[in-house]
Amino acid sequence: MSDYKHTLNLPHTDFPMRGNLAKREPDMLKHWYDMNLYEEIRSVQQGRDKFILHDGPPYANGDIHIGHAVNKIIKDMIVKSKGLSGYDAPYIPGWDCHGLPIEHKVEGMIGKAGDKVDVKTFRNKCRDYAAKQIKGQKESFKRMGVFGDWDNPYLTMNFQSEADIIRALGKIADHGHLVKGYKPVYWSVVGGSALAEAEVEYHDKVSTQIDVRYEATDPQAMLNAFTLEETGDGGTGEVAVVIWTTTPWTLPSSQAVSVGAEIDYVLVQCTVNDMPARLVLAETLVDEAMGRFGLADYHIIGRAKGRALKTLSVTHPFYNKTLPVLLGDHVTVDAGTGCVHTAPDHGVDDFIIGRANGIETLNYLDDNGVFRANVERFAGEHVYKVDPKVVAVLEEKGRLLAKDKFHHSYPHCWRTKTPLIFRATPQWFISMNKEKLLDSAMSSLEQVQFTPDWGKKRMTSMLGQSPDWCVSRQRTWGVPIALFIHKDTEELHPNTPALIEAVAQKVEKEGIDAWFDLEPADILDADDAEHYLKVTDTLDVWFDSGVTHYSVIGRREELSYPADVYVEGSDQHRGWFQSSLKTGIAINNQPPYKHLLTHGFAVDANGRKMSKSLGNIVAPKKVFDTLGADVLRLWVAATDYSGELAVSDDILKRTSDSYRRIRNTARFLLSNINGFNPETDRVAPEDMLLLDRWAVDRALLLQKEVVDSYDNYSFLKVYQKVHNFCSLDMGGFYLDIVKDRQYTTKADSLARRSCQSAMYQVLEAMVRWIAPILSFTADELWQAMPGKRGTSVFLETWYEGLVPLTHESMGREYWETVMTVKTTVNKAMEAARNAGNIGAGLEAEVTLYAEDALQEKLLKLGEELRFVLITSGATVKPLSEAVDAVDTDMEGLKISVVKSRHEKCPRCWHRREDIGQYEAYKALCGRCVDNIEGEGERRQFA
Repeated sequence: MSDYKHTLNLPHTDFPMRGNLAKREPDMLKHWYDMNLYEEIRSVQQGRDKFILHDGPPYANGDIHIGHAVNKIIKDMIVKSKGLSGYDAPYIPGWDCHGLPIEHKVEGMIGKAGDKVDVKTFRNKCRDYAAKQIKGQKESFKRMGVFGDWDNPYLTMNFQSEADIIRALGKIADHGHLVKGYKPVYWSVVGGSALAEAEVEYHDKVSTQIDVRYEATDPQAMLNAFTLEETGDGGTGEVAVVIWTTTPWTLPSSQAVSVGAEIDYVLVQCTVNDMPARLVLAETLVDEAMGRFGLADYHIIGRAKGRALKTLSVTHPFYNKTLPVLLGDHVTVDAGTGCVHTAPDHGVDDFIIGRANGIETLNYLDDNGVFRANVERFAGEHVYKVDPKVVAVLEEKGRLLAKDKFHHSYPHCWRTKTPLIFRATPQWFISMNKEKLLDSAMSSLEQVQFTPDWGKKRMTSMLGQSPDWCVSRQRTWGVPIALFIHKDTEELHPNTPALIEAVAQKVEKEGIDAWFDLEPADILDADDAEHYLKVTDTLDVWFDSGVTHYSVIGRREELSYPADVYVEGSDQHRGWFQSSLKTGIAINNQPPYKHLLTHGFAVDANGRKMSKSLGNIVAPKKVFDTLGADVLRLWVAATDYSGELAVSDDILKRTSDSYRRIRNTARFLLSNINGFNPETDRVAPEDMLLLDRWAVDRALLLQKEVVDSYDNYSFLKVYQKVHNFCSLDMGGFYLDIVKDRQYTTKADSLARRSCQSAMYQVLEAMVRWIAPILSFTADELWQAMPGKRGTSVFLETWYEGLVPLTHESMGREYWETVMTVKTTVNKAMEAARNAGNIGAGLEAEVTLYAEDALQEKLLKLGEELRFVLITSGATVKPLSEAVDAVDTDMEGLKISVVKSRHEKCPRCWHRREDIGQYEAYKALCGRCVDNIEGEGERRQFA
């Protein structure tokens, strides 16, 4: 038998089937940076309409985790797709560099600032540490294929940034939003600093709950507030108000008891420690409370509204102090006793009601959570360890009614993961009400788009609950609150705007040390220097990142304000999204963004958070080194980011399978345009075969959907549409059909060149569709494609060479019908194959019995119907003639499948009756003989 391989147009390409991404991507990365690709992109995009995605800065500490990867990849997909859509889309990556975590790391290396090392050296070590962390993170982000100005990122510790952060503070102060206050704030005893709401997260904690008796100082006056029961019996024993608390450590600072004015209270007669007692509690909580106390024998002897208890007083449970009973709106009957011990040092509500009643704070705790030397009984005790000792004193004094463990959600520092306390200290705040900042911020959200939609409700809810923003910290490594305040009045210097600018100019040259080294006399005149103090607090790092719309967008020439989109995890509705909004309104009276996109967090396949203890962490570096960054990028695109993103080794393996489908489709297209020169071989659209025109049209329709999905940040839809296109439209229909024509017709025939023209155009479109997601693969594919082209796909815009199919009778709807018929025939042949009647599809001959309209459509293809169905024979007959045919899922169609009785052509593998009729080619069918020696077969449709 002769070998006819040399007569076929067999596919060939150097584009490998196996991606081998882990090995090949670093070479591609080097190529990009050798050619300065980002700078090339910037040059090509100059003059276009701008699209600005402003980078929310990750913190400069530690290796990147899978959450970083999700965030950066989403941002990169947006920026790259906008570039393809014809925008000027720069990306300036950034880092948050100041703050407590870096201080802790440096303290572990060289000791505390001002202790083992001077503060200036300490700050320089912090700067060095942050720079080292940034370098490592930067390389990981680059390895993911994320494009950006990596040689010129923004760092909040750059001297220019530090100066502009100070300028932003000055603007906010000048607009009347900055105030100094003394109120309880979240305080980290580990960090020795105040925290903002955004730095607080909630974890389960086991606390000690206690019920404590506060004895009435005037029992008769307390009794007189109650309406006694009909018996008129006022009972016997001590009269005491009972409080319930889960923070025994706050009792030394207890200065009042609060009750609700409209709450119904009762006087309960009972026996405590073998002695009669009369206890005051909220009526609805009596049974529950007495159960905690272990008291079964009790009865109510009087009732009163809370307002009747005003002006009464009680005795502190272990100090010789008289405490007033106050009326407070914050008192509820959700739990406890309905009577709340009130410590203005340790609660916002307590502080407010205390201030309203002339009660000052005591400041019993130092910065590290240790009771000061003047605190009776508890001097030197740490707040974390003092609860048992408070309980012991209460037991000693006979004041404790009940003690138990209490499981609840409790505020923790999101960086140190340690429990927080409320502590009243003098701090600087951005007031949410003084200049109606909160009202303005809330109303401005109507101008902002949200993806997903629920982000607006979440943002509105969290913003609406936000208190005044405490922006001061008591740290060493941070941007200073560069203000001068009067020693006596604590008012800001009247020339604060000019002083802010003078300080900022110094910081531009020397960094934040310029402020800390500065003496007031260095910048103020002699008289002012004597009367004004330099503030030594530092700014909350959320302020640093929150004002990057001012220090970065407002500073960089290639950017424009406001940004088109901010993209972060869902926790940033209470974090960076909020800090940016508040400062944007405070400085510019408008949001710094037009659109907020929120993504969820990565979890394992079982929905659990990633943790070392569970062993379920998926490290980005491991994925780079095994599967490649493009598989990680595809996983991000293929996952609904509006919720949690499940990831595991198995999930990534499935993603890798999907990647191969896309890569192999591209490779098949590429291998079949081998030898095709688009400049000379391309067939005009009107001269192409109809099936080829359909393929181009299908790509055109898909491109509109893909671009729309990118515009709406619907990357999952992009993935689904492209993957389905590869699997169904191409792999399951078009490419399956045209292989015969592509391989067997004459190399330079219209039939082949038409097919190659279609494949080339589909590939030109497809390489762009996948570029924002599969960046390495797309550019590798781009380099392998024929024709004159730029040096990278990322210098291009969406492909504009796709032409719609407008045939009058064999247009889009016609080919949709043909696809359905082909699918139906495939099912019938599979059944015949399973029954052992046929083997490969080309062993079969099929007869299609169709109703009139369908019959008319199928007959249009004539002899070429068999090529569409990939059978050796295909006949169409009226449905009425169906005898042995089988029913199908398609209405108006029955099918008969039989094994062909003819010989197999070794060149095209079709079984034809004319095999053996040609003297020089006894084994070949007539069509193959014509394609070898004749003018070549002519195809009209498929």
